Amino acid sequence: MIYPQNAIDKLGFTDIRNLIKEKCLSEAGKLMVEKIQPQVKIDQIDRFLRQTQEFKNILQHDAPLPVDHIYPIKPLAEKAKIEGSFLFEEELYSMLRSLRTVYAIIRYFNEREGQYAHLELLFEHLPIEKSIVRSIEMVLDDRGKMKDNASRLLLDLSQQILKSEQEARKRLDTVFKQAQSNGWTADSGLTIRDGRLCIPILAENKRKVKGLIHDESATGQTAYIEPEEVFHLNNKVRDLEFERRREVIRILTDLTSELRPHVPLLLAYHGLLTKLDFVRAKALFAIDIDAVMPLLSKEADVNLVNARHPLLFLNAKKGNQHPVVPLNIKIDGTDRIILVSGPNAGGKSVCMKTVGLLQLMLQSGLLIPADETSTVGIFKQIFADIGDDQSIESDLSTYSAHLSKMKHFAGFANARTLVLIDEFGTGTDPQFGGPIAEAVLEQLNKKGVRGVITTHYSNLKLFASHAEGLENASMLFDNQQMKPLYILQTGKPGSSYAFEIAQKIGLPKEILEAAKQKIGVQQKKVDTLLVDLERDKKEIYDTKKAVIRREKEVEELKAKYESLQAYMEENKKEIIRTAKEEAKSILKDANKLVENTISEIKSVQADKDKTKEIRLRLNQQLDKHTSDLKEKVVKPKIADVGHVELQIGDWVRIEDSGSEGEILEITKGSSLIIALGELRTVVKKNRVTKLRSKEKSKAIKRLGSLSTDSVADFQPEIDVRGMRTEDALQKIELVLDRAVMIGYPTLKIVHGKGDGILRKFIRDYLRKYSHVNRFEDEHADRGGDGITYAYIN
Repeated sequence: MIYPQNAIDKLGFTDIRNLIKEKCLSEAGKLMVEKIQPQVKIDQIDRFLRQTQEFKNILQHDAPLPVDHIYPIKPLAEKAKIEGSFLFEEELYSMLRSLRTVYAIIRYFNEREGQYAHLELLFEHLPIEKSIVRSIEMVLDDRGKMKDNASRLLLDLSQQILKSEQEARKRLDTVFKQAQSNGWTADSGLTIRDGRLCIPILAENKRKVKGLIHDESATGQTAYIEPEEVFHLNNKVRDLEFERRREVIRILTDLTSELRPHVPLLLAYHGLLTKLDFVRAKALFAIDIDAVMPLLSKEADVNLVNARHPLLFLNAKKGNQHPVVPLNIKIDGTDRIILVSGPNAGGKSVCMKTVGLLQLMLQSGLLIPADETSTVGIFKQIFADIGDDQSIESDLSTYSAHLSKMKHFAGFANARTLVLIDEFGTGTDPQFGGPIAEAVLEQLNKKGVRGVITTHYSNLKLFASHAEGLENASMLFDNQQMKPLYILQTGKPGSSYAFEIAQKIGLPKEILEAAKQKIGVQQKKVDTLLVDLERDKKEIYDTKKAVIRREKEVEELKAKYESLQAYMEENKKEIIRTAKEEAKSILKDANKLVENTISEIKSVQADKDKTKEIRLRLNQQLDKHTSDLKEKVVKPKIADVGHVELQIGDWVRIEDSGSEGEILEITKGSSLIIALGELRTVVKKNRVTKLRSKEKSKAIKRLGSLSTDSVADFQPEIDVRGMRTEDALQKIELVLDRAVMIGYPTLKIVHGKGDGILRKFIRDYLRKYSHVNRFEDEHADRGGDGITYAYIN
């Protein structure tokens, strides 16, 4: 499928495999990564991708998968398969810990049945055989050592050994003290020689102590003697230890025989652990490069949206280079071959290698760093001609190596082949290399191949401009600042900017002028035209960005205007309704007032002075009604900054959050400093609405009760273990906001250890939270990095 085989190295796929290997927990998983190869069956590729995507979801949003202990089960099962063999204690202990991991994993997915359908296929129909674990646990203790009560005989032998050792030590101490009192011993205490406890006796006294001499000091002044009284007891202990060892081997042999019927199941468990380790490594790498699963297509098409070269992306994350500019490229039945031209160091080769590497990754079941809207098809062959492949042994020059590949491409390529060629036609005289490259390109185009080809040759650019199925593209270049933009634009070829780059580097002017005279007039015109086209394309690109920005601003202004108009209409209806009610009330009061006045005039029988006084009271009542009406007219509430007069002390509501507070300060700009209880915040004027008196009273009452009750109710510890990342961050945010509001100094966040994914997201969030001064791990004895303490300023 891949030709030549070293294309995998040149495209960077070997480096990708090595990075994934570093994520593996087991050697079997690393070996599986080594065997990753591009596949051609779409169902198989789809399954591999979905398994990786599901594991990525587990790492980012679910409780950690229990993969603490992964030891190779296969070699132990193979050894146990042999009749008469037995597994050592440490081997059985490794198997026990791996089996516990397997059972924990199976239970994990059983609890989430149907949630990770493609991962569940890895251990479909695998049972939890608890009898294996029970058999091993009956023999081994928690440290992986043989239990003394593994059998009655073993317990009896262990007790006899302990008793005999105590008796031997007791007698040895007695002899040693007696020898010390007689002045026979050297200055040092009891010592071990040949595995036996001995007394250091001065050489001149060695005949005074009966026993076996095991050793002498380098000077010969001290002899190390095992006393005769202890010698027989130590021999007894040695015999008992031999018997105990024989019993241990018998128990291990019986246990291994008990495990032998389960060897096929043990091998299946090994396969599950290996595959999960493999998929986990792929998912961890996908997280590192922000990779996703694109749309798969049965057609041999490629449509990459915001794609990034994974190796360059990782370097950029480490700060070793500038941020990676995303690549957008489309290869389909209409534009089958993209011919990329442009300046040196402008990104042509990176563009081509990005397409090739992401294609290899996807067909190998790896997620790719691009938008989810990207579409990638499946190719049965990937041919690449990258770099210098000259070979002294094979008597191949650089150009001969290129021609050898072109021969293979022309002979075996078809419509399901992706062809990647870097610097097409170079390596020989351009006068001949150009036409040969054009003829090869024409042949490849007739075969309907897909591909990306980079070149500087003008004849290839001209051929692509009128040949069906070929599309010119160029890497944008800022010819004012003389720097590449690393943006691919299709439709027009690009200039090599040879003279411009040479001038920037500082090549003497006379050399440049001489060079310009030597190239053909027509070629010079073509290159000048291409430079002008690049300049126009850059201006159009900048103009397009400016237009998009202006359109966005217009849309925002339009939305604000419509919102304001709707608000005005709503207030207009409110004013009319209130006015009608007031008018009804005034008419009712006025009628009553007039009737009372007439009645009073009649009662005084139209006396002139009394009538004048009554009329004066009537006028005063009318004036009072008029002033009350003016006060009661509802003024429309305008949310726009230009129409609201806000003052220090006013109470307002923040529109997007619904929070209510008092204005403490109005800055020279268009911002307000607002008190939300103990919390202070800064917002723009156009984001707030002034509260009416009733709303203000309710807000003051609500904040007052909050400030008095918060400290008593507040819990400065939050447990988010097992929660999805989004839910955990949301819960932490609520508690943090409340802690800041009531002035609480610290917050304890229990998130667990696992793979550290949840801990990473939580700490990234705390770094961005302005009121968190610092954070640190809990003490190692009380949870370590499974708990984070956040200190609030």
